[in-house]
This record gives sequence, structure tokens and C-alpha cells, in this order.
Amino acid sequence: MSTASVEYRSARAERRAARQRSHHLVTADENSLADLEMFLAALPLCATGRIFIEVADESGIGRVQAPPRMTVTWLARSSRSGAPGTGRGCTPGMALSRATCAWADEMLCEDGAATTVTLLGGYLGTADIVEHLTVALDVPTSSIHAPEQFGLLPSDR
Repeated sequence: MSTASVEYRSARAERRAARQRSHHLVTADENSLADLEMFLAALPLCATGRIFIEVADESGIGRVQAPPRMTVTWLARSSRSGAPGTGRGCTPGMALSRATCAWADEMLCEDGAATTVTLLGGYLGTADIVEHLTVALDVPTSSIHAPEQFGLLPSDR
């Protein structure tokens, strides 16, 4: 094997490792869109991951400037049902919590790729997500970032 081939593979492996170090799960709602935009602007262009944004209805769906390797999913509460069997509508935080927890159940595997979780939505959805991630999936609290005023994570991290 030539030296150039080894160097190429080494550079490719370094790029792959950098992408894995910058894997994100991000949530927001209609009240945290400005915080979301600031957060996304600070991410490296090579960041990968998933962004879930909950809004009241379809009129709240817009555009966000996310790195190209991140998938953005808009969740309109008005087109979703509430708790199964109740016939009620979706309450704030419910669509965000359901989608995020379902995605995490399927995608957060023990493959060595660390995922940084940034929760910018309201308290109810964020609390459900933190509980699911830490209890059901054993995600370390050091990987989760949520508004400090919610008091959902240890403050001495």
C-alpha cells in the first residue's frame, strides 16, 4: 500500500471521527426559535443530527439555517392527537416529546458515536425527554443541555 493511500485513508478516518464528535439531537418550540437560530449558527458546518421543532399549527412552520447534514422536522400540534384514547388535541410539548423519544429509541445506539442533546423547548416536553433519555436510554446527563431554570439536570456538572 502506498504512503499516499495510507494518508488518504487517515484523512478520511479523521473526517469521519470529526463528524461523530459533532452529532446532535436538538429540540425547540415556537417560543425558543431565536435560541435555536443562535445555537445552530454556532455549530460547525460538518455537524450531523436531528432537529425537532414543535409549533402550534402549520402557519408557524418556517425555515431555519441548519448545517446541511442535519435533518429538520416541524411538528404542528394542531394536526396531531393528544393522549391515546382521549380524543383530545395535542398539548404543548407532547408532539416534541413523542417524536424526540421515538427517534432516540431508534437512533441512539451503543455504536460509540456520542450525541449531544440540546433541549430548547418548553418545560413539559423537555422534562419528559430528559426523563426518557436518562432513565430508559441511560444517556449521561453530561450529554444533555436544557434551560437551567427548569432544574432538570444536576447543576454541578
